[in-house]
Parts: sequence; C-alpha cells; structure tokens
Amino acid sequence: MTRDETQRDMPDWLQAELEDSFDEDMELEFGDAALSLEIKRIYKDRVRDWLPRDVYFPALIKLQAELIKMQHWVEHTGEKVLVIFEGRDSAGKGGVIKRVAQRLNPRTCRVVALPKPNDRERTQWYFQRYVPHLPAGGEIVLFDRSWYNRAGVERVMGFASSADVDAFFRDVPEFERMIVRSGIRLVKYWFSITDEEQQMRFLMRIHDPMKQWKLSPMDLQSRVRWEQYTKAKEDMFFHTNTAEAPWYIVEGNDKRRARLNCISHLLSTMPYEEVPNDEITLPDRVYSPDYDRQTLPDHLYIPQKY
Repeated sequence: MTRDETQRDMPDWLQAELEDSFDEDMELEFGDAALSLEIKRIYKDRVRDWLPRDVYFPALIKLQAELIKMQHWVEHTGEKVLVIFEGRDSAGKGGVIKRVAQRLNPRTCRVVALPKPNDRERTQWYFQRYVPHLPAGGEIVLFDRSWYNRAGVERVMGFASSADVDAFFRDVPEFERMIVRSGIRLVKYWFSITDEEQQMRFLMRIHDPMKQWKLSPMDLQSRVRWEQYTKAKEDMFFHTNTAEAPWYIVEGNDKRRARLNCISHLLSTMPYEEVPNDEITLPDRVYSPDYDRQTLPDHLYIPQKY
C-alpha cells in the first residue's frame, strides 16, 4: 500500500494528529530568514551530497522510536545515563540534544545547560556544581557543555590559569572513573566542524533576527581564536580520552547526518532491550445524570485571532 493510499484510509482525526507531530519536526527545522536562506543557498551550491529531507525525516523518526525504547529500559532497570555534548560554537550540539529529547519523557530525561558560575560557585571545588545534576536511577541526563568548559573557553579566554588547567587535567580522569564506578553510563561527544562551516553558520546567525540570541561575545571571539581552541581541544583529548570514558567525535558539517549518526551511535552504546509494559486501555467515561456543565463567561477565553 502506498503512503497516499494509507493516508486516504486513515481517519481524519488520526491524520491530523500525525501531521501535527510531523509539523513539530518541521518547526525545529524552520528558522532561516530570507538572507540566511540566500547564504545557505550559495553555500549549498558548493557542497555536494546533502542528505535529502525525505531520507532524513523517516530515519530520524525511526531512531527516536528506538530512543523511547531505550528510555523505557532505563526506567525499568534503574540505569543511569549521562551524555556530554561538547564542540565548537555552532557545531550542532543543541540541534542533536533537541532531537534526542524531543519525544522522550521529560520527567526522566533532563537537559542541563549551566550558566557561568556565580561568585559562590567560583569558590567551590570545580566539579561541585555539576555533581547535583548527575542522573539518579532511571534517568537520562544530557549535558549541553559540561566541566570541559575549563579545558576550552575558560582556558582560551583566560578565565582559568595554567595551574587551574593542569589540575583539571589531573582530576578529570579520576573524577570520570568515579562516575563510571558509581554505575553511571557516561558517553562523551565532541562535535567537529570546519573553519569555513563555522563562519557560514555565524553569518546566518548574524543576519537572522530569530537566531541572533545564539551569538555571544564569547562566540565571536571563537572566530578570532580558532587556532587556540584547536590546540586546547587537542590537549583535552590527550589528557581525558580514557578507556573508562572515551571521546567520540561527530562530524558536524552536515547537520542532518550529524544528528542521525550521533543518535544511532548513542543507541549502540546502550544494551537496551524491550521491557514489559502494561497494556494501556482507555477507561469508559463516567456520566452522571446530575452533572450540568456550566457556561463560563466570555471574558475568560483568549481571543480567537487565528
């Protein structure tokens, strides 16, 4: 049966619900103003083999269905999963995190994106403010940047001294071994893009009012200090790529492929399996002959503008 035939046989209400779900994916894809689209068009002419949308969306939905199975397994078994997303500014970390969390239960899948430390936190043990956000049993936690700020932006921008960075590199392997020994499954991703790709993405953000909020002074400085960030990344890999907590590099120039490849790899790191679920049945609505629904006054309703 073709997709058109399937849609013709589908009840209108069900088709509307499925289309609404699909629109949610489209909204995540949307956001390019006219000038950004022109920049994207020019750039696309120079790059071959972009993943087509009609290939990308079915693959994404299939992987997200597997993520739901994985979450059920995590909840059922009490597993603890921590995924760290690092990489250069505009490398696509946020886009992948959105697609991972999009269809999962937010009660047991949390995204952690900490702001810069406050005055009190700056006096604490460096890892202290991250510890409360580690997963408990049955939870998945996604870190949008992490303690590796010290190895990257803090080092390059001079917010951490050489002694601070040296101490960090000594401490991280043991800190992560402690995390793993506690029963947390730790997965670390680095999103890699080229110099040219980052420039194009920054231009799109500069000229798109809907994306300008993504640009900070630190992001702009990352263009000036590209080579310093490269050296910092290389040192970070050298000191913190351990057997217990290895790094995995995601090629990020093609955002769609990066999302699919990262989610697919994350699933491959988890020994999840189907878990028993109680059959869900919708109970009958209880009707009371004495119940009379009251008509509420018009001023309580929002205006019907659309």
